[in-house]
Amino acid sequence: MFKNYLKTAWRNLINTKFYSALNIVGLTIGLAVGMLILIWVQDELSYDRFHSKVESIYKVNASIGTGASKQVWGGVPGPVAAFALKEVPGVVSAVRVVTSYDYSVFRYKDKLLKEDFGKASYVDDAFFTMFDFKLLKGNVEAPFPNDQSIVITESTAKRYFGNEDPIGKILTGDSKDPYTVSGVLADFPANSSIGGDILFSMNVKKKQYTGKDFWKSMDQDWGNYYTTTFLQVRPDVSTKAIADKLTDIHMKNQPGIKPTDGVFQLQALKDIHLYNPDGTSAGIQIVKIFSIVAVLILLIACINYINLSTARSMLRSKEVSVRKIIGAERSQLFMQFIIETVLCFSIALVLAFLLIYAVMPVYNSISGKQMHFDLFNANVWQVIVLTIIATLVASSIYPALLLSSFKPINALKGKIAGAGNATFRKVLVVCQFAFSVGLIIGTLIINKQLQYIHSIQLGYDKEHVFSLPMRAMQDHYEAIKAELLSHTEIKGVSTGNTSVIIGNGSTSDTDWDGKASDVSLLISPFDMDKDFIGMFKLKFAAGTGFTGVKSDSAHYILNETAVKLAGIKDPIGKRFKLHNVDGTIIGVVKDFHFASLKQTIEPAIFSYRPSSWQMFVKTTGKDAPAAIKLVEKYWKQYNANFPYEYSFLDDAYNEMYKSEQHTSTLFNIFAGIAIFISCLGLFGLATYTAQIKVKEIGIRKVLGASVGDITTMLSRDFLLLVLLAIVIASPIAWYAMNKWLMDYAYRAEIHWWLIAVAGGGAVIIAFATISFQAVRAALANPVKSLRSE
Repeated sequence: MFKNYLKTAWRNLINTKFYSALNIVGLTIGLAVGMLILIWVQDELSYDRFHSKVESIYKVNASIGTGASKQVWGGVPGPVAAFALKEVPGVVSAVRVVTSYDYSVFRYKDKLLKEDFGKASYVDDAFFTMFDFKLLKGNVEAPFPNDQSIVITESTAKRYFGNEDPIGKILTGDSKDPYTVSGVLADFPANSSIGGDILFSMNVKKKQYTGKDFWKSMDQDWGNYYTTTFLQVRPDVSTKAIADKLTDIHMKNQPGIKPTDGVFQLQALKDIHLYNPDGTSAGIQIVKIFSIVAVLILLIACINYINLSTARSMLRSKEVSVRKIIGAERSQLFMQFIIETVLCFSIALVLAFLLIYAVMPVYNSISGKQMHFDLFNANVWQVIVLTIIATLVASSIYPALLLSSFKPINALKGKIAGAGNATFRKVLVVCQFAFSVGLIIGTLIINKQLQYIHSIQLGYDKEHVFSLPMRAMQDHYEAIKAELLSHTEIKGVSTGNTSVIIGNGSTSDTDWDGKASDVSLLISPFDMDKDFIGMFKLKFAAGTGFTGVKSDSAHYILNETAVKLAGIKDPIGKRFKLHNVDGTIIGVVKDFHFASLKQTIEPAIFSYRPSSWQMFVKTTGKDAPAAIKLVEKYWKQYNANFPYEYSFLDDAYNEMYKSEQHTSTLFNIFAGIAIFISCLGLFGLATYTAQIKVKEIGIRKVLGASVGDITTMLSRDFLLLVLLAIVIASPIAWYAMNKWLMDYAYRAEIHWWLIAVAGGGAVIIAFATISFQAVRAALANPVKSLRSE
């Protein structure tokens, strides 16, 4: 029986090549795109969940300040881990991870390789037992036999040692400090929030405390929030109780700290990829939006199939009637039509697999990920099975029920209940285009926000400025600067400890005249030379800048937000203290954006330093290659053992919005695909309509109807459905995208014309799709049409 079902289904597929092709193409694209999006969603949701203890591991965050100045940091002081283990019940294990910036290059024999910024870290020994990162070589219980031991990843070992056994080999950091490889770690998974290439023992970091500074040791340093601390806790213990206990310990061990500073919170390890330390979205919103988009595209593809199948039911009514008259049961007919759907779906599924394999490299490039579509991967099958079941159920049951329900006598007389009622199909067409219009509106708003980000006045000029670490050049900065400025290709040279694009942390270690005892001011400190403000064209609201004289070391410049939040009136000449240095405010600069536009402008303070570790060079677009070459000359002179490296601030700025760029590109593609699949279905329905109205069209033409009249007749109903879809989709899409924009402190306005453009575009595309078939039908010879009828 099954063989007969299959054979009949295949014949029907072959006999209706045009409609079968439309169905298969629509389903193939819908399935492929739906699965690609769900693979992306699954990848995002899988971050850090591969650890067997993920449910009991938490990251400690710190809340600083109150009210508008309140911030939640992902870093906490070094002693938190040690005290958690000693004094907090329920804490099983503690691990600190501190990024190391001590070395930029490592040498093995004659091979000198540069390590990427932030790819080396100090870790506690428990790092290898708390997490499931696999140590391929080395001792998990004693990964660092001594402080000169390092653990490197498998790919790092390959880069330095090729096929040699790396254990016992020596890597020399910055040509001065030798480290012996004591372990090889499997590369960190792409879906891990923790990564890196080289791991040092935390003891190395501890030894950097000399005992002569304000903070005597790492386990006493409660003032610096620089460690990423993870705690493994017992499942029966309240995480809030642990956090409160840690806060109490902090207050007890750092006399003078305000009760609102250094309040600890625990964040589940599985949440740190998608949520910021303060609980706001760091990506979960995009995951939700993409999940909805995947479902919508699959639904659009299913609606196509349902619409075409039910629309053509009239043409199959006689077949069903004859089958029933000769004894076919309704269940058998139902099964027959289910098999037809399954066959069509199976072909589409195979083609979708091939399509996914073909586009996966491009998809990875667009999404900025390294995902794999492996049919032997259980996770991939979770996505496939979920997609198949949902799509198959949605696209098969209703058409099968409808087709198998015809009453033979009525069907042979052409009286078919249900098939003639096109209301259901109209509802589906409206849904289909509502989804598409919604995606188009979403795409337009995302693109507008990105344009806004790139067009907003940041308050400084970053054009054609590149930066580089100076290293040994710092000792000769003034001479190098004078020499560089003598060349016309160099428009400006300055130095600072951080880029103007993004600040380097914050501190609450501030004081000023009139400061209330319960007020905290978190402020971002910038160290710079006298030319920094001028080169970046920061504007003064009051006062003046640094002049390079010795007394500038006791001068401060604040931004407008700092003055406002501190409540300092007439700030010029007033006292201000940063850390241990009392100084005088000599200037106030207008606010500028030194963080992502998702954040409001925060307080900033400028301190004078004759030279810092980083140099900024301004050139022009045309002279940039020559300027880079000029700086390279001094780099080679003073930093011969280090590779020359520089980066443009424009690139760093764009990097901050890389995620939004990927999202925008993906949205563009998804919206295009959604509208294409929708039009595919509309094209099929228009063809079918023209086919069943061929006699009416012939008569109308004989009676004098023009091509325009025929086209209008065939298009009008469909366009009304598209207009209805626009009316339904517009407010929903506006609401959803407005919610998405709320993540940005500075956002583009949603104008009405965006919705008009989206709606107009949908109407034009739909009309073009329908009119192609309508005009073709209108141009047909009426004599032939009437004769054939």
